[in-house]
Amino acid sequence: MNKKTYIGVIGGSSCSKKIEEQAIEVGRAIAKAGAILVCGGLGGVMEAACRGAKQESGTTVGILPSWNKESVNPYVDYPIVTGLGDMRNLMVVKNSDVVIALPGRYGTLSEIAFCLNSGTPLVSLSNWNVSKKIIKVKNPQEAVQQALKEIAKRNE
Repeated sequence: MNKKTYIGVIGGSSCSKKIEEQAIEVGRAIAKAGAILVCGGLGGVMEAACRGAKQESGTTVGILPSWNKESVNPYVDYPIVTGLGDMRNLMVVKNSDVVIALPGRYGTLSEIAFCLNSGTPLVSLSNWNVSKKIIKVKNPQEAVQQALKEIAKRNE
């Protein structure tokens, strides 16, 4: 990759052990691909994905809802404070070349909507199935492979 690729990871701020393991695998695969992981910087899926990326020496960016850098999870390299609350979800999407969704609640749904409205490709391991534009996949490795394919399509 010549220019850096930014892959967003969205999902619940709390999650089950199974979802946490999926998020870790997504983060690992993003780092192995040489991409930068972008997320909301807090716990749950965000923290697990960042932890996975750091296990593979990846780079992570956390776009925080508050003005408090200390609220960031310990696996974020570059915390970005916004003071925007949930509206920072749009910043996560717009700073990503493609987004991978894991299960989450309404905050995740808002990010899915921002992807669909802005044309940001969305690869999903999520529980939300609200559009035919969502690219459904079965596992973390397939999610990252598909995300990279979507970026390549855009760059053709």
